[in-house]
Amino acid sequence: MESDQDFLIPPDLVQALDRSTHTVVMTGSGTSAESGIPTFRDAQTGLWANYRPEDLATPEAFERDPKLVWDWYVWRRELVGAAEPNPGHVAIAELNGLLRRLTLITQNVDGLHQRAGSAGVIEFHGNLMRNRCTAGHPVDETGDSDKTPPLCHECGAMVRPDVVWFGEAIPTAALETALEAVTDCDILFAIGTSAVVQPAAGLAMQAKQHGALLVEINPEPTPLTNDVDFVLTGPSGRIMPELVNALRSR
Repeated sequence: MESDQDFLIPPDLVQALDRSTHTVVMTGSGTSAESGIPTFRDAQTGLWANYRPEDLATPEAFERDPKLVWDWYVWRRELVGAAEPNPGHVAIAELNGLLRRLTLITQNVDGLHQRAGSAGVIEFHGNLMRNRCTAGHPVDETGDSDKTPPLCHECGAMVRPDVVWFGEAIPTAALETALEAVTDCDILFAIGTSAVVQPAAGLAMQAKQHGALLVEINPEPTPLTNDVDFVLTGPSGRIMPELVNALRSR
């Protein structure tokens, strides 16, 4: 197993990427934390310090107090709207042009990968900046402004963020596409993810079971660390640009 204390990209990894026919990149909240977006469990500050995320991000919480949950997500959207993609996001987008095939799966809901230039992103947990109603209809932000939350123009149901809450299933299309990708790839990067939230946490091991090389980029060890082939210890905003440079110099 390789280590990257000095942010030197292992030549063996560069060679493997050069041979790769399909690379999967899977990102978690650590990737966006470098843009100043608090991780989900660190987001409780100020007015929200007395609430646990689990108390605000469930269908039951929305049914119990929809205005409270909606207001929390308005606050989170303001945080995301003020953030910018960091060098890690940009490098991942650039990586797409350097490899034969790249599939990007993100657990993040902030859309920063798309803003950095990545296309075809598999959003495992939805997107904070989109809305849908509780009946499932997509809703733009021009809902009934006299109501909090707004109401769906199509059916009158309450509007909610288009994200996956605790206890809800991963969108079928995202799950099926991700599973297909990890069983087909020859390299998988786990970047900035705690590797504890299921079912996303199981994707890397499924890739490994199908013969893929695993690469972890994270400042701290995770439950996945002992099973990967390359450990690049540090923030993705520093390591990913170095990786892109190494590929361009090969």
